[in-house]
Amino acid sequence: MAELRFDNRVAVITGGGRGLGRAHALLLASRGCKIVVNDPGVSMAGDATEEGPAEVLAAEIRSMGGDAVANTDSVATPEGGKAIIQSALDSFGRIDILIHSAGNVRRGSLSELAYEDFLSVLDVHLKGAYHVVREAFPHMMAQQYGRIVLTSSINGLYGKSDNVTYSLCKAGFMGLSNTAAIEGQNANVKSNLIVPAAVTRMSEGIDTSKFPPMEPEQVAPMVGWLCHEDCTASGEMYVAMGGRVARAWVAENAGVFEPQWTLEDVAVKIDAIRTGGEQLAFPPVPDGQLEHLLYGFKMIREAQG
Repeated sequence: MAELRFDNRVAVITGGGRGLGRAHALLLASRGCKIVVNDPGVSMAGDATEEGPAEVLAAEIRSMGGDAVANTDSVATPEGGKAIIQSALDSFGRIDILIHSAGNVRRGSLSELAYEDFLSVLDVHLKGAYHVVREAFPHMMAQQYGRIVLTSSINGLYGKSDNVTYSLCKAGFMGLSNTAAIEGQNANVKSNLIVPAAVTRMSEGIDTSKFPPMEPEQVAPMVGWLCHEDCTASGEMYVAMGGRVARAWVAENAGVFEPQWTLEDVAVKIDAIRTGGEQLAFPPVPDGQLEHLLYGFKMIREAQG
């Protein structure tokens, strides 16, 4: 197979200076992509530091013969999101690829998490994703091309104790990505989620001594494919960790139809409600929510004869 390249493409990578974002930036740059490395250089809690990872990585890419600029605006505000995307337009004249990899962590249980910690994580992860997607999306639609990859998490799929806001935000990416995929489907704008697991700064406080090798570089190829012009997926979720790559999706079962329900009916039939009938998965694109409704309408009509 011919090498998949990104010549003349422009990518914005939030949180691109370290960890997963850095691995994505280096892979795309090595294949000819122009990169905006966005990273304000904060701690994992989101506090300011004197580090400059965006500048360091942009310089490294240029030293390798690539083309990259650094951006240190924060995704946490609408103004920051606008400035990040504007950096691509000012430097390279377009935006083709958006990877949202910026993140912070402030752990705490539902009973004890401070509200300011909740807001800090919400601002960077979920609101941050919206800020950059909202600014990039009109440009992608106008040029009839775009690739969006939002970094979700197994915590978003399955939850996690003592990490409630992180889990909440990573689950919320599904709605944003699917909406972008639906609205962009006739303009060759595709949006997907990556659900990665890798040992990075975000692993601090977790005992990883017995983990197999789980490097960010093992995640980057899946992200690279989702960013490529040949990508056929949109509105989908892909798992990547330590060499395992797979697809994840939302599923439901057919369940049970009754024209009228009582509370007692639900109690009696709960097993069939939970597991009965065929297993279903309605892809978001082209219109999963409509397919879901139509399936229910069909079930009602068949039951009514």
